[in-house]
Amino acid sequence: MSVERLILVIAGDTAAGESLRDSIEFLDAPATAATSPAAWRECAAGQRLAAVFLHPSIGREAVSGLVAEIGGADAALPLVVTGRADLAALAETCPGARLFGLDLPVDFSQLAALLEEIQAGYSRRRAEHAADRVESRPLGDSLAMCEARGLAERVAASGASVLILGESGTGKEVVARYVHELSGRGGPFVAVNCGAIPAQLLESELFGHERGAFTGAVARRIGRFEQAAGGTIFLDEIGDMPAAMQVKLLRVLQERIIDRIGGMESIPVDVRVIAATHRDLPEAIEEGTFREDLYYRLNVFPIEMPPLRERTGDIPVLLAEMVRRVDARLGIRVHFAPEAVRVLKNYDWPGNVRELANLVERLSVLRPHGRVTAADLPAPLRGKPAHGQPHAAAAATDELPPDGKSLKDHMGDIESGLIRDALRSCDGVVAQAARMLGMGRTTLVEKIRRYGIALDQDETRSEITHD
Repeated sequence: MSVERLILVIAGDTAAGESLRDSIEFLDAPATAATSPAAWRECAAGQRLAAVFLHPSIGREAVSGLVAEIGGADAALPLVVTGRADLAALAETCPGARLFGLDLPVDFSQLAALLEEIQAGYSRRRAEHAADRVESRPLGDSLAMCEARGLAERVAASGASVLILGESGTGKEVVARYVHELSGRGGPFVAVNCGAIPAQLLESELFGHERGAFTGAVARRIGRFEQAAGGTIFLDEIGDMPAAMQVKLLRVLQERIIDRIGGMESIPVDVRVIAATHRDLPEAIEEGTFREDLYYRLNVFPIEMPPLRERTGDIPVLLAEMVRRVDARLGIRVHFAPEAVRVLKNYDWPGNVRELANLVERLSVLRPHGRVTAADLPAPLRGKPAHGQPHAAAAATDELPPDGKSLKDHMGDIESGLIRDALRSCDGVVAQAARMLGMGRTTLVEKIRRYGIALDQDETRSEITHD
């Protein structure tokens, strides 16, 4: 049985560990044996593991502790507990860990079947990752997007640190995941938003802590760097990281070791670091809020993400993918009419791709299995084309035309426009729209009749007709 990665055997007795290792290697699977429970960290830092075999000679408490520690750091790594062991009880120490049992003395047919299952699981996850690359691939055919995607593909296999720059919502995490998936690294992708975690908790979040390290530390906690062993850690909003943490992160990047809070030993980590920020880091360096040496450590390979307003030609392909994902998740599929797409292309998109995704989800709920026209889009999108230029219809309301205009008609246009917006927001439910506008339902029904406002929903028209 051929296994592509190294198998680690941890045993308290040297002879027992070597015997189990020899049995594994007899079936053509590369293995190594160690007597130190901490050996898994050293092996994981130096190479990717296929599985860890735990021999009962290390003691019941050590087995339980390693299941919790290894499973917490890499839930996908198979843990094989040999001898008589209560796998159900061990599973409670780390829910989600991949636990297997193996009888002692070794039965070669059982061991061969186990190695087959380990290899099949690895091959299956690798195939799933390959399939996911299509979905997670940064989308767009614009020159700026093609350049950003090309840079991600070129740097992926190098292992170099990457710094992704761009406004909020431009898809920096999508590019980070794309780099990880193309890198061939077998470990997980772990994302941390450095700006969303309180400064006093960030060190524990990144590096972990030992039991009793501070008030409330009732158990050992594995930090995000250890969880990302063999994979990639994505440090989003790195520009918001406190100064004290910047110093500690710089040491990790330089020495590739971490220290848990309250820990007595340094832990080697094999982690690829990708950082991202919407801030101007050179300016932050001048202001003294970001370390210059850390900037150069992170900025080995910069990738600039363009804002959506500079690549509005990519909106049709982005819409198609977002509609597909909502359909796959909720079973709801909407269609955007050409005039609606034109309106979307003329909008500034201050929230970038994230704002577009939120819009698609909202419209999927309001118009399930329906057709989205320009009139269905929220008023801000219809009234504010790209580059901050006012819409012609909106501009007409701001100043008096040269030939004059009836004030009564002008106010009527404003009122009917607000009624239409309220009805769209409430999906045509008159009672809800009336509450939104602060008027009675009967009054609103009369105004709908007066302005000749057409409604899409049959039940709403029926309500008005028979009111």
